[in-house]
Amino acid sequence: RITLLRNVVFDLRSIINLNPYSLKKDEKNALYNEAVNDLTTFHYENCLKYKKILDLLGFNPKHKKCITDIPFLPIRIFKNYNLLSIEKSKIIKTMSSSGTSGQNVSKIFLDKVNAINQTKVLKNIVTDFLGNKRLPMIVIDTDSVIRNRNQFSARGAGILGFSIFGKEIIYVLDDKMNLDINALITFCKKYENQQIFLFGFTSIIWDYFYEPLISSGVKIKIKNAIIVHGGGWKKLFEKEIDNNTFKNKMKNICGIQNVFNYYGMVEQTGSIFMECEAGFLHCSNYSDVIMRRDDFSICDYKEAGIIQLISLLPVSYPGHNLLTEDVGEIIGEDNCSCGRLGKYFIVHGRVKNAELREYAIKNTSVIPN
Repeated sequence: RITLLRNVVFDLRSIINLNPYSLKKDEKNALYNEAVNDLTTFHYENCLKYKKILDLLGFNPKHKKCITDIPFLPIRIFKNYNLLSIEKSKIIKTMSSSGTSGQNVSKIFLDKVNAINQTKVLKNIVTDFLGNKRLPMIVIDTDSVIRNRNQFSARGAGILGFSIFGKEIIYVLDDKMNLDINALITFCKKYENQQIFLFGFTSIIWDYFYEPLISSGVKIKIKNAIIVHGGGWKKLFEKEIDNNTFKNKMKNICGIQNVFNYYGMVEQTGSIFMECEAGFLHCSNYSDVIMRRDDFSICDYKEAGIIQLISLLPVSYPGHNLLTEDVGEIIGEDNCSCGRLGKYFIVHGRVKNAELREYAIKNTSVIPN
């Protein structure tokens, strides 16, 4: 088990210093078919609940399979079970997904290796968009979400992760989610001749930044700025606000030209999918994506399907191969106009039927407590 774990980590180390979008299709397929099989075997041997699922499905990890034939976990399984591939004493951080009152939330347990790798990978990915220089940073949120450093929500994890790209960071929302417009104006004036980095979650930016600015009649001119945002799209889709509308509204209220969405989730923190200049989400060297039809067969390119996410990062828990509850479509691979290699795709929204829930119930009902 120790040898296997070291081999998995070595695979990541072998690509950690490369440009994060540098692996061509054949190179990446070879790496992933080896690494994902190794990760599957490791989690099978070290997580009883994961072993129970694979045994139920009749999958033998000793026989290496094509990556598309390795069983995935439904992402909602983390809402109902604590899945660990390490000893509890090795846990240094617990992260939880966002959820409304009364809902179960996913809990993800990290050891030191996993936590370090997540930070390294996130830095490599985002640096490709922001550059190496740390920027004056505005967090469109309240600092209360990061006060507990040992247990993070998805919001807290995102803020802390992206904060490594900022300097003189300010939070412009108070604990009651009220926008401090005066602090915002003062900060923007101080750095009016520099590039400013703004970060926040999409629905929070809309509800507590954009709409208060509209109501106040105040326009903040920070044309030379970058907004990176993600999450919370469900609420905006309900308001019929899509990605292009969001970008245009940010340009109108702040003059910002560079607005980048990202796609990711707490179950695979670190290996996020950034939106490029052409408007597509990109797989990096550290992650991959597959689209599946309702019968779980593989979609063709430019065919909408359920998003399956692959990541090389999860070692402390079996989160390397997950089926989400989102719908998307792969547009192409290695040929995006932005110049980055890898698959690029778009997300359409959430699955509108109960098939994933039925699949999750069917395949996890016999998991031991």
